[in-house]
Amino acid sequence: MKEILDAILNEETSAAEYAALKLPESYRAITLHKDEQEMFAGQESRDKDPRKSLHLDEITLPELGPGEALVAVMASAVNYNTVWSSIFEPVSTFSFLERYGRLSPEAARHDQPFHVLGSDLAGVVLRTGPGVHAWKPGDQVVAHCLSVELESADGHNDTMLDPEQRIWGFETNYGGLAEIALVKSNQLMPKPKHLTWEEAASPGLVNSTAYRQLVSRNGAGMKQGDNVLIWGASGGLGSYATQYALAGGANPICVVSSEAKAKICEAMGAEAIIDRSAEGYKFWKDEHNQDPREWKRFGGKIRELTGGEDVDIVFEHPGRETFGASVYVTRKGGTVVTCASTSGYMHQYDNRYLWMSLKRIVGSHFANYREAWEANRLIAKGKIHPTLSKTYTLAETGQASLDVHQNKHQGKVGVLCLAPEEGLGVTDHELRAKHIDAINRFRGE
Repeated sequence: MKEILDAILNEETSAAEYAALKLPESYRAITLHKDEQEMFAGQESRDKDPRKSLHLDEITLPELGPGEALVAVMASAVNYNTVWSSIFEPVSTFSFLERYGRLSPEAARHDQPFHVLGSDLAGVVLRTGPGVHAWKPGDQVVAHCLSVELESADGHNDTMLDPEQRIWGFETNYGGLAEIALVKSNQLMPKPKHLTWEEAASPGLVNSTAYRQLVSRNGAGMKQGDNVLIWGASGGLGSYATQYALAGGANPICVVSSEAKAKICEAMGAEAIIDRSAEGYKFWKDEHNQDPREWKRFGGKIRELTGGEDVDIVFEHPGRETFGASVYVTRKGGTVVTCASTSGYMHQYDNRYLWMSLKRIVGSHFANYREAWEANRLIAKGKIHPTLSKTYTLAETGQASLDVHQNKHQGKVGVLCLAPEEGLGVTDHELRAKHIDAINRFRGE
């Protein structure tokens, strides 16, 4: 690995020299162990500790197949799917690997007694398999997390509809929380030149997800002037939704859980902010019953901030805790667009407020390649900025995941993999200087 890292740190290394590098037989990676799937049995979700289930192991280098690439990972990041994987909820990810492994001999490589996690990366291409022409050794890249087979017609209008669509590093093995990752070549995109490795790695999953959910015609199709309610507006996903709303001429109504997170939203340019902790909203009376009076009080607060208007779009991802309120406060004919369910998957809402007011609920999941490419292009042009707040070493991934699990983080939490320190990888210093304040906005909070 030292020779690979030395080549990356030397800006003069040529593609031929990268292609001639000897690949190691093994590399370090963050893994789950299949024989530990029941380690948290009987515990509440909040009590499950990712530090106990995540391991730093030495993994044998996987065989490179057609249409694939091996990438030296300089940096990665922690997502909620890392947390879900680490606590084996809602199901163990080994069920995903077993199912994938039955698909083909090539897919069988993914069904292992270990699972290398991670759905983000920034790094350098080391090798490409047969049939790969768009990328070569030495290319600096980031990767989106959509893995598809595209052997069915269903995926050719929108690749997210492919029956064999999976999230890399969650539903596949050999993810990005490692020194080397195995990806399909159509996951690769150019690394933004003005960002460090850790900054470039952090937007991938959440930036693309927010783009499809809010901007794309496959999601809410946001337009200028829309009032957009954004839950968790300073978090890993919501911070990008807030930026897209502002950049697209919409009016974000940012919901946060602390004064510090409200200040982050103000720094991004948002004016309408609701600190739900300060307001004391309790949408559930008990485990089984919601409180419509709190929905109404919440809707009244929104109208105070919008000049009497209801929201056109709700950017939903907390799920069970907030979904009833989200449906209620959406304007007549408006849209609730939902991905994930970080507070629970079993949503409840009063259907009268949906059907009688002609509202829509739209499901959104990650992004197709084109949407991911567009989202990355906006990062590369300095129109949207990474929201990295803190970076950990690969060995500290368990602690990083615990912080996300306990909502102690702002924006995104990064992980250094091969990169020996922060601050490396910038090649466009002029563009970086222009946007340095926005790039560092989430730091130090």
